[in-house]
This record gives sequence, structure tokens and C-alpha cells, in this order.
Amino acid sequence: MTHRFGDAWDLLFHPPVAHRGLWSPLGPPENSLGAFQAACAAGYGIELDVQLSADGEAMVFHDDKLARMTGADGRLRDRTAADLQTLALADSDERMPTLLETLALVGHRAMVHIELKTPYGEVGPLEQRVHEIIADHNGPLCVIGFNPYSHAWFADRYPGVLRGLDSYSYDRAPQMAETQRRAFANLEHVEIARPHFLALGLDMLPSAKAASLRAEGMPVVAWTVREPAQWEAIKGCCDNLIFEGFAA
Repeated sequence: MTHRFGDAWDLLFHPPVAHRGLWSPLGPPENSLGAFQAACAAGYGIELDVQLSADGEAMVFHDDKLARMTGADGRLRDRTAADLQTLALADSDERMPTLLETLALVGHRAMVHIELKTPYGEVGPLEQRVHEIIADHNGPLCVIGFNPYSHAWFADRYPGVLRGLDSYSYDRAPQMAETQRRAFANLEHVEIARPHFLALGLDMLPSAKAASLRAEGMPVVAWTVREPAQWEAIKGCCDNLIFEGFAA
């Protein structure tokens, strides 16, 4: 029987997903076309991050600030897409890609997990631009992210898009009120997000709430697994892994 999400649903479970592409210190940098090409060649899925440029383009980049990966000052959101694409990634020949050119490169060769880096209170513009792009993509994909209201935006407007709610223990989120941290760590925001699967940090696995949801049919993907022993310890309570730094 064909699932309503087609190949994307089956590819949630296998193969493993390369975190920010199949990058390495001596190879292509994270979130680069080279890293995505390497993941496709190795037969892995791809996880990547997107955020909006100053002129509203969906750029593939993780950090809010440019310094770590490009050496440039300031924030991504304050520069245009054309300006951002002049910046070298990690002193390589790679440049920051757009989501549009990334999906054109990948095609149908890999399942793509698109993590929306939507700040709280700013849901809408990034989601809309991402949907405009993925509507014309014929390969398997899903959207993921930590902001439950971003998921609710998709659930209300485009319920046919496969969605995975990211979460973790929130110990590294001191800016959050304690009540909100506790609620998110206990997955109470699942009701807001209405996801089809969970993408959970290793610091909250195993989770009794996740186990209960999984028993009801909601898959669990673990992130970010950086060595085989980490996966061995939690694979009994998960359906797949997002990994980096080793051959999964």
C-alpha cells in the first residue's frame, strides 16, 4: 500500500541521514553543494538548514552569524542572496547555496530534511518561500525544525508536506522561561506542531513520551549521532539517525 507521502515516508526509515550533508574537515564544508553531492554519491539522505536573506531568498546555512563558516561579519539576514553567494565557505571553493539550487542538484537522488531556522514571532515568510520552492521539486523531502508554530503554519496550509518536529532537552536554552523549557523537553508542544514524526536530540533519548507517541505510529529520528556507540545505545527506541563524522 502506498503511503500518502510516497517515497518520502519510506525514506524516513532508511538510509541514514547525513547532517548538513556528507562534510568533513578535509573534504567539502557543511551545508555546501559538495557535501550534498557526496551524500548522494554515498547513498545517504541529507539534512540541511535554511533561513532567509535580506531580500527573501531561502539560503542554505546553519548559523545566524556568518563568522564561523565564512569569516565575514554580521548576520545572514542582513545581506542579500547575491552578496551571500560571494562568501567562501570555510576557506574552500564552495559558496553558500540557495535551497533552489540545492534541490536542483539533488533531484530524486536523496531524501532531503529541510530544517527551517524560523525565529519565534517570525513565522510565515521563510515557510512561504520554502513552499514555493518545494512545490516544484519532484524528489522526496520533508520539513523539520524546532519552532512548533512553523509546523502549524504548514499543517494549516499545506498538510501534504511531511513534517518532523525537532526537540531536545533544552538545557542549552537559558533564554527560555523554565516553564517553556520543561514543556518542550516533555514534548508538550507536539499538540501545537502536529508533526508526522519526531527528530530528537540524543540528550533526550530514551524518552517515555516519545516512546508513547512512537507506539501510536509516530516515527522517531535521532540527532546528531557522532559515533557508532551512540547509535547502538539508543537505536532500539528510534527509527533512523541523522549522523556526522563516521560512516553510518
